[in-house]
Amino acid sequence: MAETPSVMVELGTSASNFKLYDTITETEKSLEQLKSDKCTVIMFICNHCPYVKHVNEELVRLANDYIPKGVSFIAISSNDVENYPEDSPEKMRELAERLGYPFPYLYDETQEVAKAYNATCTPDFYVYDGNMKLVYRGQLDDSRPGSSTPVTGKDLRSALDNILMGKPVDENQIPSVGCNIKWKR
Repeated sequence: MAETPSVMVELGTSASNFKLYDTITETEKSLEQLKSDKCTVIMFICNHCPYVKHVNEELVRLANDYIPKGVSFIAISSNDVENYPEDSPEKMRELAERLGYPFPYLYDETQEVAKAYNATCTPDFYVYDGNMKLVYRGQLDDSRPGSSTPVTGKDLRSALDNILMGKPVDENQIPSVGCNIKWKR
């Protein structure tokens, strides 16, 4: 696994619109349909990455904690499924159902959405305010596969708490680290 850091996209950047296949409901979903007027978390994840597997349970806890507070969560997989069949839409749906994802798990077949967001790794997190301006991009927390640091989601939770309290999000943000997105050749 090639450890790849996220790109620290400029804060204040507007979210790019998209319409993607939701592997859970088997329907197309757009950002317009899924976003929140309070806060929207867009996560680039996949099935096979050990970094994502390491945080999956926390992603479910985090979403279950914050969806009732008006935060929207959107998961997107952009990996090349020809070379990584474990990341296929069918397998995405199976994983989402097994783990109880309370958020849509969208398939970015063309990889255009990942490119529009400048996503580079899984997991890669982007948090947008009610105006869909980027206020956080970076790590979930300090935990990594094989480390003794517990998975708490503290960095992302802190950003969400500040947004919900109307406070500014600390601009000192640490890049996420994970497997590189598997780009099509």
